[in-house]
Amino acid sequence: MPRPKKKNFYFGETEEYAVRMFLTATTVTERSLVYNKYLYAPLNKMIDSIIRRYKLYRKNETYDDLHADVLSFLITKSDKFKPEKNKKAYSYFGTICKNYLMGQIIKDQKELNRLLSYEDMSTTIENRDDQIYYIDNDDRDNNKIFKILLRDIEMFMDENQLSENEEKLGLALVDIFNNYDEIFVHGEGNKFNKNLILLSLREMTNLTTKEIRTSLKRYKVIYEGIIDNID
Repeated sequence: MPRPKKKNFYFGETEEYAVRMFLTATTVTERSLVYNKYLYAPLNKMIDSIIRRYKLYRKNETYDDLHADVLSFLITKSDKFKPEKNKKAYSYFGTICKNYLMGQIIKDQKELNRLLSYEDMSTTIENRDDQIYYIDNDDRDNNKIFKILLRDIEMFMDENQLSENEEKLGLALVDIFNNYDEIFVHGEGNKFNKNLILLSLREMTNLTTKEIRTSLKRYKVIYEGIIDNID
């Protein structure tokens, strides 16, 4: 006699509806609120269950980093889910997670094979002091950076001639940084929030990812100037 299937107690109809709310949200703040209230916990539980059940661990990566990486990737693919096809978001997200993890493990194995081949030729150069670069820890105040960045972006837009795409992107950035305290709710979710912002920028501006990155170059100069001079 077949064993009865286990019921899913952490991703039910409420979460399915929340996914639809997340995808149809018109602002990054609204999307962030839906995610934090309804999806943050169940998605974390889903990823945890998949990693442990299928033993999809990666060598040389902590469990927390692996979990955060999968969550980040999942969010960037969330807009590909089409509710009108009457499919379950739970099944879609689960498939995305499993395929991504297995793909990364295969990639790791290929890289390991390449490195083993390289190490057969030389094992000394990487250990030389003159070949090692050390990076100091960075403990900057993100809230302070966001406030200064918002001010400087607004000044930059007033004082410079911008392309249409740069103008669209600037207005979207101003909206995002005006609501940064609601968007960046989970400190441990920074990776998610970066991808959430990219997803929102695409929807707010109707620009492609490539167009956003091109238009972002002038604003990146502002950010780098702030970082260089921040106390």
